[in-house]
Amino acid sequence: MGRVVVIGSINVDMVFTSDIRPKAGETVLGNTFSVIPGGKGANQAVAAAKLGAESIMIGCVGNDANGEFAVHNLNSANVNTGCIEKINGVPTGVANILVAENDNSITVIPGANYAFNKVVIDNYRETILSADIVLMQLEIPLETVEYALELCRKNNVKVLLNPAPGLELSNSVIESASYITPNEHELKVISGKKCDMEKEMKKYPNKLIVTLGSKGVKYFDGKEIRLIPSNKVEVIDTTGAGDTFCGALAASLVANENKNLGESIKFANKAAAYAITRLGAQSGMPTLEQLKREGPYL
Repeated sequence: MGRVVVIGSINVDMVFTSDIRPKAGETVLGNTFSVIPGGKGANQAVAAAKLGAESIMIGCVGNDANGEFAVHNLNSANVNTGCIEKINGVPTGVANILVAENDNSITVIPGANYAFNKVVIDNYRETILSADIVLMQLEIPLETVEYALELCRKNNVKVLLNPAPGLELSNSVIESASYITPNEHELKVISGKKCDMEKEMKKYPNKLIVTLGSKGVKYFDGKEIRLIPSNKVEVIDTTGAGDTFCGALAASLVANENKNLGESIKFANKAAAYAITRLGAQSGMPTLEQLKREGPYL
């Protein structure tokens, strides 16, 4: 079992469904309401844990009911929560999601995620350095991500960076990461310019792994551009598919089976395919046993 240390965001999603999207100043009656654990960091930590990795979450929540709910949920998924800090005077991050008229509108309040500073990284330095791989996203302050990346680079700790939401990244950030997993849109944003995907890949062999949704995943293996096809399934809910992919990729890369990058991407594709055939982000993520049982059919 490999150790995946996730440094990132923890949110609680509040989901409303309605037939009608209210206009400014209008009140409408909705259909359903649910409170769901979320945040890209927490999602990816759960994905890695379900797939057999020792998953440790480093993040921040408020000293409130939402924070208790989020931490309890991570514990229930066998994620180690000993490195989650409760921040007084700041609420746990929340997302207000309205699903109406076959689309959604989302308002995110980062809350305690934006209180995640360099001090928190220093507090858990030894845990970070004990990782087989560190998994990060961009829903916490970029300067915190950069600080953690530099710590890992100096100590030869591998980092998988999921650059979501897309932000322009410095060359030092890109160089410090061992693996970077943007989608097509995020690749254009992090490059800071209009870019040729395959030229960018060739600059970063076995590092830049571009997810293409139903078209699969592309990367440059040092000799050729490789396309790992997606698994064709009946799509029920794509929420959390990208987070499932990243958590599964991290779990596979640190597994005792010593899979190469291509094999790990195939494994992550299968996990993401499984997830989109179920409702919910974390609830739809497969366990290792489920993937072994149903993986051949994906």
